[in-house]
Amino acid sequence: MSPDRVETYGGADYVVRAVTGSAATKPYTCPGCRQRIKPATPHTVAWPVEPSIFAEEGLDERRHWHNSCWAARDRRRP
Repeated sequence: MSPDRVETYGGADYVVRAVTGSAATKPYTCPGCRQRIKPATPHTVAWPVEPSIFAEEGLDERRHWHNSCWAARDRRRP
């Protein structure tokens, strides 16, 4: 796994982590395209640096994205 970095999305800072295919053991649904991320697929995990009022910490809001969907996040409609 690569080191975490901070990127902006929707005016907020997010911790971003690249997940390798060998570390991806479960399926997830990408919030960008709402398609399944299959196990063993390299992808991106992102969560807010500052949690929302509904979460105790930002990790509770962690989401798994296809790499291309995360890269295009600002060009997509909510």
